[in-house]
Amino acid sequence: MSNSASPTATPRILAIHAHPDDVEFQCAGTLALLGRRGCHLTIATMTAGDCGSAELGPLEIAAVRRAEAAAAARLVGAEYHCLEFLDLQIEHDNDGRRRVTEFLRRARPDIVLTAPPVDYMCDHENTSKLVRDACFCASVPNYTTHQWDPAPALSHMPHLYYVDPLEGIDHFGQPIPPGFLVDTTDVFDLKLQMLACHASQRNWLLKQHGIDEYLDSCRKWSSRRGAELGVGHAEAFRQHTGHPYPHSNRLLELLGTPRSA
Repeated sequence: MSNSASPTATPRILAIHAHPDDVEFQCAGTLALLGRRGCHLTIATMTAGDCGSAELGPLEIAAVRRAEAAAAARLVGAEYHCLEFLDLQIEHDNDGRRRVTEFLRRARPDIVLTAPPVDYMCDHENTSKLVRDACFCASVPNYTTHQWDPAPALSHMPHLYYVDPLEGIDHFGQPIPPGFLVDTTDVFDLKLQMLACHASQRNWLLKQHGIDEYLDSCRKWSSRRGAELGVGHAEAFRQHTGHPYPHSNRLLELLGTPRSA
């Protein structure tokens, strides 16, 4: 990965979530649109999905799921990286903060898309916290990551966005309103192709949760968000605009056709 970045250079987009297939389910359409506009794309997962099988052991299923994630990323011309945390063991602590900060300094993103602060499981929520912290820490030169060959600090704080929580609800089943919606109708078939790369996740959900509607559930949720915008399919985001994160909506500026919720 490059160790230099500038807000005026080719925009660099990082989508980082907890597990393989999370990015595909929640923001692959937006990534496809950004790729069409010439942006550099990176997809990263905190874990390799080592707990995501009832038949294979952790090392075996992790190898399968890394390959699936890389295949999905190639469909939009994205790099894929895994930070090698373990499933259900992503901790919001100093070690995790340093690891994610180092990765951001190597990825050099201008825009970061990540997990929502409130979601149905700990890995998602801790990913959100660590990425938020890393966006802050990555541009602080005196914040060290304790790596043997550390990347230099970022020159600017990335724009930070959160994707939808699962089913758009909080811990009590109450809706979490999106900040804005992106029309992904034109690239929805590509989004489904990316999601379909994760065959092992479909098998896991069927075995563990009795759910065999992996792609269909994506269609339903994407259509529901699309209906809110008056289009076929859409993805929802909220921007982190707390002090001192950037307030301009760089994501919508790059997409060129801003649409609000």
